[in-house]
Amino acid sequence: MRRSLYYRWLFFLCGLVVMALGFTLTIKGNKLGIGPWDVLHVGLFLNFGLTIGTWAIVAGLAVIVFTALLTRRAPQIGTFLNMLLVGIFIDIFNFVIPDIETLWVQMVVFALGIVLAGIGIGFYVAPKIGAGPRDSLMLFLVEKTGWSISVVRASIEVGVAFGGWLLGGPVGIGTIAVALITGRIVQFSLPWFEKALKKIIEKKNDVPPILKV
Repeated sequence: MRRSLYYRWLFFLCGLVVMALGFTLTIKGNKLGIGPWDVLHVGLFLNFGLTIGTWAIVAGLAVIVFTALLTRRAPQIGTFLNMLLVGIFIDIFNFVIPDIETLWVQMVVFALGIVLAGIGIGFYVAPKIGAGPRDSLMLFLVEKTGWSISVVRASIEVGVAFGGWLLGGPVGIGTIAVALITGRIVQFSLPWFEKALKKIIEKKNDVPPILKV
């Protein structure tokens, strides 16, 4: 049981880091536009100050409250940790990774950011410690509507991007790419990481008792 919990938390935390790195790389490739939620975060940053990561936390808290009212269930601890840690990681990566001026490099960085974000989401959701605020809302709507993850995610992100655009956040072809592609990556990464985690836990549980610590 303890080993199972260890690997679940390891997947969760590593997934958050990968996802935050992906989000940051799409922000660094901002000549193409940025991810829908980051359009909102940057729009709020441009109008009200603070940091992009701080606004990611504030927006996440608002989504947590909204989702809790819809589901009538208290959020898991992982949901709150996601809200806090992703915002912190984004600010750290945003500080460490230099700004990129060359267009073709931005295109490569942006594409890599989309892939890493999609992989990171599947990575951290797989252990079921608690989906992040935005992904909790997405999974709830997937369950209620029966639509695919990609359709629900794209619908949410189009609306969010429009709100961020009204606040002055940068919208471009990249914003559409994030909305349309990320959900499709999650559709593959989530079941893959679920199977990988299950296989790791079962393998560890099969170790002969004499070899167990």
